[in-house]
Amino acid sequence: MIGGDKTIWCIFIALCAISLIEVYSATSTLAYKQDFFLMPILRHALFLLIGIGGAVVIQRIPVRFFSSLILFLPIAWLLLVMTWLFGEDVNGAQRFLGVGSFTIQPSEIAKLSMIGFMAFLLSRQKKENEKVFFWVMLIGTIATCLFIFFENLSTAVLLFVVCYLLMFIGQVNGKKLGIIFLICGGATLLLIGTLKLIPEESFKDSILDRFSTWKARIERFSATDELILEMQAGNEIKIPDEKYQEYHAKIAVANGYIPSLPGTGVEQDFLPQAYSDFIYAIILEETGLVGGIAVILLYIALMIRAGMLASKTERLFPRFLILGCALMIVVQVLFNMCVAVGIAPITGQPLPLISRGGTSTIITCFYFGIILACSRTKDPQHEDADESIANVAYE
Repeated sequence: MIGGDKTIWCIFIALCAISLIEVYSATSTLAYKQDFFLMPILRHALFLLIGIGGAVVIQRIPVRFFSSLILFLPIAWLLLVMTWLFGEDVNGAQRFLGVGSFTIQPSEIAKLSMIGFMAFLLSRQKKENEKVFFWVMLIGTIATCLFIFFENLSTAVLLFVVCYLLMFIGQVNGKKLGIIFLICGGATLLLIGTLKLIPEESFKDSILDRFSTWKARIERFSATDELILEMQAGNEIKIPDEKYQEYHAKIAVANGYIPSLPGTGVEQDFLPQAYSDFIYAIILEETGLVGGIAVILLYIALMIRAGMLASKTERLFPRFLILGCALMIVVQVLFNMCVAVGIAPITGQPLPLISRGGTSTIITCFYFGIILACSRTKDPQHEDADESIANVAYE
């Protein structure tokens, strides 16, 4: 029943184990608010079990059936529009759609669907259809990112980066990719300039309301950090509310100079998102540089092993699926860790499979399930005998 690459399984299980330990440690503030103090970790463990069960099921599915992920893309678009209209407001953004206590995050479904969409088109790209397929991939990517953009900028950027990397790996015309890169660079400068020049009041009570949040984060990140200088001088300071998360994350990282043990950290009682966006800072505080590097090495091992599996896979569709799923995880890891250690503005991206979550945890487990399924394509009973490499290779 259990198959697939053993290395990927080991990485998957190790990340799940770290997640249970660190989420249990980091949810102390949530536990105190519950009638039953174990409720936060039990909730997280339930989502992990659902995700692991899903991965076990998915790794048994023949790879050809993953082409149906394309059908989920318009469904994801519909859910994203519904989130705009009826979504729950969390920290000033509508990212969740739910009924009662049941909620989903449609952007996670969109990310998974886009991996299938890109892998399917790249695997069937040939010289005679290259131009058409390029525009289909580009329009599909831009449309999905725009649906996500206004409520979740970092996820839109993450998705675009992964799709761009897949096009690069898929040998899409280099000149076209260069033009996209220049346009994106110009658009980024234009956005930053707009945020700096237009008064914050102009964004209020409109579709551009999130622009004020982005502007504040960029300004805080780029401003001269006088409070750090005061702290280094030994002066007593009061951390302002707008810098509360950033400073306590930095304190957690600094505390890791003398690591303790999981559960004995201090900053999880001060960081509002200690169990989610800033869980890596808590890992560094409790386990020091050794624990932080160990977590990084697990994700690096995932990317390396995924590359090795992709290189050994003769068919292009599973090859791009493996690389797409691995890139989606690892690029998000980079986003999260850069924020946690203070070298990037706050983005709101959780640490894949380790941070406490619902939809994000389950979908990340599905990524592992897809990678495991694709690693089994050498199995004749698992492989689609009707699709040969001649049908999907470049001419």
